[in-house]
Amino acid sequence: MFHNRVESNHFLVFGSSQFTVRLRRNFQRATTRTCNDWWVLDSLPILDMSALDNGEESAQRFRQQLRQATHEVGFFYLVGHGIDQALIDDILDVSRRFFSLPEEEKLAIENIHSPQFRGYTRIGRELTHGDVDWREQIDIGEERPAVERGAGVPDYWRLEGPNLWPANFPDLQPTVTRWTTELNALALRLLRTWAVALGASEDVFDSAFADHPFSLVKIVRYPGESADVTKQGVGAHRDGGVLTLLLVEPDKGGLQVEHGGEWIDAPSIPGAFIVNIGEMLELATDGYLKATLHRVVSPQVGTDRISIPFFYNPALDATMPRLELDPALRAEARGLSVDPTNSPILETYGDNALRYRMRAHPNVAEIHHADLLAEIHARTFAIPAQ
Repeated sequence: MFHNRVESNHFLVFGSSQFTVRLRRNFQRATTRTCNDWWVLDSLPILDMSALDNGEESAQRFRQQLRQATHEVGFFYLVGHGIDQALIDDILDVSRRFFSLPEEEKLAIENIHSPQFRGYTRIGRELTHGDVDWREQIDIGEERPAVERGAGVPDYWRLEGPNLWPANFPDLQPTVTRWTTELNALALRLLRTWAVALGASEDVFDSAFADHPFSLVKIVRYPGESADVTKQGVGAHRDGGVLTLLLVEPDKGGLQVEHGGEWIDAPSIPGAFIVNIGEMLELATDGYLKATLHRVVSPQVGTDRISIPFFYNPALDATMPRLELDPALRAEARGLSVDPTNSPILETYGDNALRYRMRAHPNVAEIHHADLLAEIHARTFAIPAQ
């Protein structure tokens, strides 16, 4: 259990792969503070997914650990996941090389050219809750044809469409395509494992995900801005989708996770993903699983950091199944978290996704979705009938 007293400055490892044997335990029991009977942690738990392939007893332990980690913390490190190290090295390599392209080549695929909010975002052009995030990035989604707008077509279908690829960097697309394919499969396996751990059938989420997921890869570079005072890389937020798999280049930190009113540092571990759940999975479990606030602080001046989050999301028109939890689990469900903007979690994923994108990239919304902005303005400032 996470509540046991353990030594500080070590890693807490679940599983038995050769990788995890080399890791040390890294949990600390708070000596003076508790929050809702949880001990305040100083590190995230580590789960070894290879336990799923070592017999039913081992798989059952992993499912229990997965459920506990995402109920109590909402974040964990994942090792033993089966993604080849060569592919990890390739995606980090092409990411570095993309950001080394001449500025004019990156701006040729700037997201202002994409109604789907795809492509390159220059430094300072993305917002989190109205505050500027200090990073540059490229957003790459599922490569599909655009959906024609028209009467009866939900607005969220505007997000479906093609990506923008740099003309003189052919290595990027095949590497990202393979990355997306393999992480879609990994994320679906994790989601099916959660389903069983929560007492549901393994395929309960498949109709929303298996055939038409709306996955998104962000390749991000955080330039060094922090000196005596740390500066915002990305402001505090919860992910709006279902599941995030984050790869950070080795020996880099910056991610911080809120737990018990404190911020836990989550530096990279070689070969590991940092995994967290989003608001849609919290919605499916009435808050039993926890979508956790997190943020990124800018690296120190003179350094930078490459980060590659993969967001596993359902089809835009999908609604998440509401799980019938066992009474013992249901008694521990906390209800839904309060969005920092006081905006409710919407039932249909596409409605949430469109709202988030328009908030984060108002310049793109003004160019391609001025009609939606006008509708929002009209609703916001409508004069009530007398």
